[in-house]
Amino acid sequence: MTAPEPTSARVRLRPEIAALPPYRQGRPAPANGFKLSSNENPWPPVPAVERAIAAAAAEVNRYPDATALALREKLAERFGVTPDEVLVGAGSVSLLAQFVLAAAAPGDEVVYSWRSFEAYPGLVTVAGARSVAVPNRADHGHDLDAMADAITDRTRVVIVCSPNNPTGVAVTRDEFERFMGRVPDDRLVLLDEAYAEFVRGPEAVDGRELLGRYPNLVVLRTFSKAYGLAGVRVGYAIGPVGILDAARATAIPLGVTAVATAGALAAIEPEAEAELLRRVAALVERREGLRDALVAQGWPIPEAQGNFVWLPTGERTVEVAERLFEAGIVARAFPGDGIRVSVGETESVDVLLRVLGELVEPSQEGPST
Repeated sequence: MTAPEPTSARVRLRPEIAALPPYRQGRPAPANGFKLSSNENPWPPVPAVERAIAAAAAEVNRYPDATALALREKLAERFGVTPDEVLVGAGSVSLLAQFVLAAAAPGDEVVYSWRSFEAYPGLVTVAGARSVAVPNRADHGHDLDAMADAITDRTRVVIVCSPNNPTGVAVTRDEFERFMGRVPDDRLVLLDEAYAEFVRGPEAVDGRELLGRYPNLVVLRTFSKAYGLAGVRVGYAIGPVGILDAARATAIPLGVTAVATAGALAAIEPEAEAELLRRVAALVERREGLRDALVAQGWPIPEAQGNFVWLPTGERTVEVAERLFEAGIVARAFPGDGIRVSVGETESVDVLLRVLGELVEPSQEGPST
């Protein structure tokens, strides 16, 4: 007798979760192609980081330190705070989820700019809260005045992404300070700085300068991008102890592995970090050259302060993404809006410029500045 096929038809799921599309990674690059869809660091780990990860992997039969104390102590020393003012998580997106869960209940609102990091809507929905997405400005940056206007009695969290993923535009220091002056101090503000190490704009906001100034501000950063540890998942947040404790309470226990902690600790040792920051500088130089070349071709590329550039392709997004894929370039397409292209291997730049030079429309507007 054949057992019946299992079914979940009668399982009562939250309808908003059942309808929520899961986060999807970009498709793999074709053979001999370039994966420029995930903003990864194109270099392999530095030897010291590899050794630290291998050593930690030899003890994976043991549970990790749940608080990542050694890493928190190092980061606290670096940022001039106490270890209790540092929270380590499985990447900054995991920390974002913890803070949203800690502050926003069903019926509450979370305000963020849009388009911004594609995980934000899902994190808000999972918490049972409601997204208030404020359109970007014409230059693809945050409209902080409109975001402040959108705060209501139901608002519990406001997320500011600088530089903005996927458009690359950074919030300025003056803009952010004016914004914080308008946000009630009982609303949590999350400053998502996943790409902070790539910023070169002298007027851009820098979370390090804001620590201790606002009782409702948490700054988030990650080791995934500049430090090349995307595969082990480790990020951190800095902010008031009470807010961080609430986020700690929402975390899945033991989410940060010993391998991740070991890799991060090794990455911030002076010799390893110096090499990693040299790589960041090389990516910034490559980004600037790529953006300048695309602007010269006629593409309206906005300011680029992350390790990627934004192609505002609008209704042509699918067409342009497919042409890039045919040429061996996998980029992150957001149909109807544009394409985010990570700055990757040197060889990828020539391919990008050749294909995009063939696709640029003469009638396109000039670049945003």
